[in-house]
Amino acid sequence: MNNHEPLIHIAKREGMIWWQAWLVRLVSLVLALLVSALFIYGITKMNPVKVYGAMWQGAFGSSRRTWITMRDTAMLLCIGVGLAPAFSMRFWNIGAEGQILMGGCATAAVLIYGGSAMPTWLLLLVSLAVSLLAGALWGIVPAIFKARWNTNETLFTLMMNYIAIQLTCFLVAKWENPPGSNSVGIINQQTKVGWFPELFGKPYMMNVLIVLAVAVLMYLYLRYTKHGYEISVVGESENTARYAGISVKRVLIRTMAISGAVCGLSGFVAVAGASHTISTSTAGGRGFTAIIVAWMAKFNTFVMILIALLLVFLEKGAIQIASQFHLNDYASNVIMGIILFFLLGSEFFIRYSIRFRSHKKEVAQV
Repeated sequence: MNNHEPLIHIAKREGMIWWQAWLVRLVSLVLALLVSALFIYGITKMNPVKVYGAMWQGAFGSSRRTWITMRDTAMLLCIGVGLAPAFSMRFWNIGAEGQILMGGCATAAVLIYGGSAMPTWLLLLVSLAVSLLAGALWGIVPAIFKARWNTNETLFTLMMNYIAIQLTCFLVAKWENPPGSNSVGIINQQTKVGWFPELFGKPYMMNVLIVLAVAVLMYLYLRYTKHGYEISVVGESENTARYAGISVKRVLIRTMAISGAVCGLSGFVAVAGASHTISTSTAGGRGFTAIIVAWMAKFNTFVMILIALLLVFLEKGAIQIASQFHLNDYASNVIMGIILFFLLGSEFFIRYSIRFRSHKKEVAQV
């Protein structure tokens, strides 16, 4: 036996069949639930099955809870879809929070200043247009600096979030209603002009349909268009892209405009279709959570639907068990953390294989 041979070899897999990859994820989820069950019983001495049942009730226990879960899933999915083109290009857009706020502020401005001058259908069209434009502009700025001066997009987009937060604070103070409340309040609460209408008797059906349409269009755009091909080539190698005659600068700016626009669209959905107000909490940290959604789905917008639904389910379930079993937020967050740890860890075993040195100079593979 060669004593210099490492005990463990980690090698990148050539490829794993799709059903095997999903089997790994399923096994990781089962293991996560088992470990969480041990944690629940060890800390609270409660039946883990009852706790998991309470989580289900928190997310889907009634028609109202189900549609709130669908609404929040649509919001998270929209942001993940917006991040997909930028991440596919290896442009690390950490500025979704700011792009959401800019789209939300643009929508709120249209509802406030145009609420008495335009009918709902026109308000919604104008709000949609300005939210897309605001988000796109907020995405273009770091893209231009990256293309022109090769700035660090991670830091640049992150700092843009803080600028967006301060702009939102300024607008909230400007639109304060009632005065002194430090809040915009519910916009057009009496008339509901500019609000998403109910479809098929469901309050958030329009939110879901809009985001599903965007997810399908983004999937087709990335997989079957010339622009999508250019994004993938730039993501693999900028030098290869230049050799192939692709303008990397143009692709950077165009792709970040699209990424920012879709994130801005989520601000439109949040303000016109859900909260009907604007504040610094409109994004609610979803811009960072959506990074997990996009990364775990490997930028496949259809897979993002499942990931977004799982994360929202965990969030709603954590809130329910915290209130029903009198657990503090830390305990429920630990359960969420355990499940996410296993799910994220499963991606390692999908992408890499682990080989152990054997006594017979053979290598055992995991």
